[in-house]
Amino acid sequence: MKRKLIIPSLLLLATLPMAAQKLVVEQTTVDVGRTGYEHPITAVFKCRNKSSKKLRISQVKPDCYCVAAEFPKGDIAGGEQFQIQLTYNARQLGHFAQQAAIVSNASSKPVYVTMKGHVLEHYVDLSGNYPVAMGELRLDKHDLEFDDVNRGDQLVQELHLYNHGSQDMQPNLLHLPPYLTAVMQPEKLAPDEEGVMTVRLNSSKLHDYGLTQTAVYMASNIGEKVRADHEIGVSVVLLPSFLKEVINSPHIQLSKETVDILFEDKSKKTEVIDIVNTGESVLQISSLQMFTNGLKISLNKSYLQPGESAKLKITAYRNDLLKVRTRPRILMITNDPQKPKVTITINAK
Repeated sequence: MKRKLIIPSLLLLATLPMAAQKLVVEQTTVDVGRTGYEHPITAVFKCRNKSSKKLRISQVKPDCYCVAAEFPKGDIAGGEQFQIQLTYNARQLGHFAQQAAIVSNASSKPVYVTMKGHVLEHYVDLSGNYPVAMGELRLDKHDLEFDDVNRGDQLVQELHLYNHGSQDMQPNLLHLPPYLTAVMQPEKLAPDEEGVMTVRLNSSKLHDYGLTQTAVYMASNIGEKVRADHEIGVSVVLLPSFLKEVINSPHIQLSKETVDILFEDKSKKTEVIDIVNTGESVLQISSLQMFTNGLKISLNKSYLQPGESAKLKITAYRNDLLKVRTRPRILMITNDPQKPKVTITINAK
């Protein structure tokens, strides 16, 4: 009777490379899109040392002399993230796929990464005119502002789009509120084609005076789901209407409408603005709102008799302001016919 050879599981594990998952590449194939002839193009590979031990890359070996590699030359600490870059010289027309082997002390076998793309004889990269990237779709801005709106106004804002990908796109906006509509022209964008998304505001569907804010989301094609990193902020400032001229009207006067805040080594800083009613009737501050996070405001009076004053206290938080995408501002709506809207701009450094 033959005996079966039983290898203990611990012995079997010992024969496997213990650090096989030490070097992790987030995306092993990167499509860099299109470039022009003899216009070098770079692929960035995001990596991580997924272990507690030091990682050292001895070399990155492309499979062609036409590719140059850049990588960290020293020790990479455990858990640390890093990048490896491959740059193709683009001296051959057509599609390309260039591979490189990452040799390190993480494993006896190299890790392979690939960059691919397309070299065109005549190519103009327009992506620099569109600083906001939402996947392969590029935009000229990531927020829309409808300012000084009167009830009944029909106003438009435009988003300029560019297809930086290799496939056709059909851009559309998701989660539009009832007071906004959007039309794309042309309806579809071919690769390297530009277009305009026209967003129209119907102010008669707004309920409240002052600032109304919402978020809509750009999708590259019909049927895509909402993505948080594709958010476009929308703000509307609806002014109150004055049916008749008030002879003895209130008048608001502020000590300043621009606040410069220098944090230096502090995490928060407070400034105070003095408000005076220099008119002849009661001044009402009916709305006080912020365009962004990172600010805290308090007003000790919202009704001011003629000659009376109030104090607006503004506290700015450095860490929160660093995260905002739009200009930090405060909006004040009043019953002063000459100044129904006051915008206080915050310049924080």
